[in-house]
This record gives sequence, structure tokens and C-alpha cells, in this order.
Amino acid sequence: MYKNMAGSAHPLAPTEIAVQAVPDDERVWVPQAEGVWFRPLMLNTLVGQWCNLLRVRRSGVLSRHLHPNPVHGYVIKGRWYYLEHDWVAETGSYVFEPPGEIHTLMVPEDVSEMITFFNITGSMVYLDENNQHAGYEDVFTKIDMCRTHYEKVGLGADYVDQFIR
Repeated sequence: MYKNMAGSAHPLAPTEIAVQAVPDDERVWVPQAEGVWFRPLMLNTLVGQWCNLLRVRRSGVLSRHLHPNPVHGYVIKGRWYYLEHDWVAETGSYVFEPPGEIHTLMVPEDVSEMITFFNITGSMVYLDENNQHAGYEDVFTKIDMCRTHYEKVGLGADYVDQFIR
């Protein structure tokens, strides 16, 4: 964040975010699919970016998808891989996904929990087995999912506002 000589922030700069990444309150995790949740950390509506933790407590295929922009990931716990590659991302691994690459995220059967930090800009385009469009997510669909979930679990729909920039 930019600071002038007096130490105050530029008046147009958004406030910073400092949160406990892995929350104590389970309600902060937003369900995405059976056995899959995300925890929003930052939802940037100005550039269409979101940073979140992805938590998976089931094995098998999560999704087949691509991103039109680069994605950065860091595995905090567990391991996962893409069917289309011969590498495995395990605890401590950094993953760079180039734009346009189609991949199918898999969690091995012996992994009880996987948590990965992802920094995504643009969208996530879901594909079927024939590489045909099957859905998408972007920062706005993520915000909508959070509002609905947080209202349902008693945190209030505006709970997500603290992550929006």
C-alpha cells in the first residue's frame, strides 16, 4: 500500500486485508460441491481477481476446466494433480497454470483433506469431456455464493463485504 511521508495511505487506496487464512469458524468455508469448499481471502471486483483457499475432503475428479489468465497456487495441506500431467502438487508445492490450458483436477484416494491457496484472475471455465462449455465462475459468482451461504449460516450476507476490494 502506498504511504505518503506522514505515513497515511493514499486516499484512493483500498484498505488492506489481514485475516486468519484457515478460520476457526467452519461457517466461513463456502460449499462449492459435495466435499468441496472455498474460503474467500480477497475478492477484487476491479480486475476480476479472487484469492481463496480450496478445501477438499473427498477423492476423485473435482472439475475439468481452463482459465483465460494465469493462475498461481500453493499447496498448504495434502496433494492433488491434473490428469493431463505427470506431476503431483503436494504440501509446499507452488503451481503455475498458464492461460488456456485445459486440466482435470484430481485428489488421490489416500488424501483425507487437501487445502490449496489459489490466486485467480478472470474466470474459471468448466468443460465437459468433449471440451464444451459447461459453466463458469468469476469474482462476481464467488461473491454471490458467499452472500447466499453466509446469510444461510447466520453470519449475514454482508459478511463477504470484508473481502471485497
